[in-house]
Amino acid sequence: MSKRDLKKYLESLSSENLREQIVELYDKFPAVKTYYNFVFKPNEDKLIDEAKTKILNEYFPVKRRKPKARRSVAQKYIKHFMSLGMDAFLLADLMLFNLEVMQKFSKQKQQTSDAFFKSLLNSFEQCVVYLIENGLISEHRNRVEAVLIEAQKQQWPNLYAFEILYEKL
Repeated sequence: MSKRDLKKYLESLSSENLREQIVELYDKFPAVKTYYNFVFKPNEDKLIDEAKTKILNEYFPVKRRKPKARRSVAQKYIKHFMSLGMDAFLLADLMLFNLEVMQKFSKQKQQTSDAFFKSLLNSFEQCVVYLIENGLISEHRNRVEAVLIEAQKQQWPNLYAFEILYEKL
């Protein structure tokens, strides 16, 4: 169904029928429920704090001995928050927090794989592009620069790519 057809269909419904359909969607699909819960009661700070806790636990676990260090955990939250339309400043903060945690992990673990550095670079690139697109460079420049300086200190194999991305700012 095209968007145009959908609009025609919705216009043909009475207000009561439209309400019933929305309630049915709310009950049937968790994504719709999540969206409406966010729209009417955003509580963005709580969501960001929960995400930060999960990301931190991924690299520095509390209950298990060995860290999993999966970038996908942070990416899942970032993608989800983007789809909800979360405040850009808070989302940028989460992206930078993820990078800082990954760097701290890299510093403590000394021996990390090339895949880890590649995923760190992907996260850095996503963050830089997001900051540029949302005009948040001035608010977060110091943190981005700190990430680059730490990459230089740790002498990462893909440091040159980080420097090129930083130049975009």
